[in-house]
Amino acid sequence: MGWITWENHPVGSSSDVPALRRGLAVLRLLAGRPGPVSAASVARELNLPRSTTYHLLSELTEAGFATHFPEEKRYGLGVAAFELGSAYLRHDPLERLARPLLRKLADRMEKVAHLGVLHGAEALYLVREQPRQPQSIVSDVGVRLPAHLTASGRAMLAHLPPAQVRALLPSVAAFVDRTGRGPHNLPALRRLLTRERRQGWAVEDGFVTAGFASVAAPVFDHGERPIAAITLTFRHLCDTPCGQTWPDLAKEVRKAAEELTVRIGGHAASG
Repeated sequence: MGWITWENHPVGSSSDVPALRRGLAVLRLLAGRPGPVSAASVARELNLPRSTTYHLLSELTEAGFATHFPEEKRYGLGVAAFELGSAYLRHDPLERLARPLLRKLADRMEKVAHLGVLHGAEALYLVREQPRQPQSIVSDVGVRLPAHLTASGRAMLAHLPPAQVRALLPSVAAFVDRTGRGPHNLPALRRLLTRERRQGWAVEDGFVTAGFASVAAPVFDHGERPIAAITLTFRHLCDTPCGQTWPDLAKEVRKAAEELTVRIGGHAASG
């Protein structure tokens, strides 16, 4: 086995590539499970021979990327996998990859562009890019806002399992109200999320701050899970919710979100 580089195992031959791919597939499978799995399950799910599976798991365990639980006869992620993930996060890859896309989007559409992520039941803004003529809005970097009210929050919530949405917003008390607009309970939120998931983008019209609206689209990771959202925010004033969905803006926002999904090695949700 020569897909990992150590002192006694140099990598370089063409035969290393398939082994590397199989080893990475095993790691990805382990990372996608809520707990340790058996070697038989790994072999079955990846359609690998049992001997190959045990060999891969042995190498991964020796390198620290997998952990063997002998009493359970199962395998899980090892400390080295955690160290890689921590190093990845220290480089702020999501923000670095998103920033140039947001800058282009803000300049092209002449509106404020954001990158947001879910932080519990709130939307947390990581990046903000102003157009050439700056605009003053509430959603600055580091600001947290109720996810059920923001377009960015709902763009992500719409692609979470219903049970997870319910866990984040378990009661009416969890539905913070800022302007009198927006969903005030779980049934209303679910109806809105269903509509926005089918539509392909989320819209917020004065839910957070009167006189401002937003359009957002989700960014997905390799497991088709919503990892972030890209948003355009702009001035818009109407006395009552006017039902606009801004499809022209949404088209550009979705393009940026799709490009960021590709950049991080993600895959858009299939349904």
